[in-house]
Amino acid sequence: MPIKLPSTLPAFDVLTREGVMVLDEELAASQDIRPLRIALLNLMPKKIQTENQFARLIGATPLQIELSLLRMSDHQTRNTAAEHMESFYRPVSEVMDEKFDGLIITGAPIEHLDFQDVGYWQELTRVMEWTQTHVHSTFGVCWGGMAMINYFHGVQKHILDHKAFGCFKHRNLMPTSPYLRGFSDECVMPVSRWTEMRQPEVDAHAGLITLLGSDEVGPCLIEDPAHRALYVFNHFEYDSDTLKQEYDRDVAEGTPINVPCNYYPGDDPSRAPTNRWRSHAHLLYGNWINEIYQSTPFDMTAIGTG
Repeated sequence: MPIKLPSTLPAFDVLTREGVMVLDEELAASQDIRPLRIALLNLMPKKIQTENQFARLIGATPLQIELSLLRMSDHQTRNTAAEHMESFYRPVSEVMDEKFDGLIITGAPIEHLDFQDVGYWQELTRVMEWTQTHVHSTFGVCWGGMAMINYFHGVQKHILDHKAFGCFKHRNLMPTSPYLRGFSDECVMPVSRWTEMRQPEVDAHAGLITLLGSDEVGPCLIEDPAHRALYVFNHFEYDSDTLKQEYDRDVAEGTPINVPCNYYPGDDPSRAPTNRWRSHAHLLYGNWINEIYQSTPFDMTAIGTG
């Protein structure tokens, strides 16, 4: 089954060309099933690129997905056309009375700030509280995951003395987890961050379960059953060339940056990078969607009622 998207959203044509099954709203309405309502709270500056990445992953399951694009109410993006934001995005303040089967909170390039210094932190805390009564399962990604684990458990992020940048090997620490169904014992994942979460501080909270971790870059994927949430601190959703775009940008701006490790063949940036994470990315997000489908109430008014 396909993902339901507005036919004018750029991701509609991108995913159609890639062979992803996409339905426009009129055709979806004619099918006698309830689609899963998944919202994407997009905090990234390149909104369209991020939409494509997540729509690609959650649109690859055999279920019909209705994707809603959300933004912070008072934060204005400078990197995406106002017409696009007006056409496809709703401020989170407008959906507080609605219920969703799933919510993805993306990363944001604000790692250097303390959480409380982020301009939209107060509204984001209201969103995180709202997930407990209006969202069946929430997926926090990179800074979004760090924000959630900090808010719900007080786990702190720590500034690194150099950027964790490249493709790093991660160990499967919980092979029986339904979220890791089909995973190998090890997988490779893109990492791009100036901060880290520390495993001993995660372990201090008995309710948190670390599913994927790396000896080099620390914990990666954490399950928080009490809050019906997953936190991933790295980037399965990245395209093959996303790290290259970040590296080329920093080089062009004269920003000191190391070549992303284990990314280019032979660590040679003149060569095309190799994608070694795509299959595990689809597995993880497909497993998340399946777990939502298996457990979410058919009657959406029952979401968040215990």
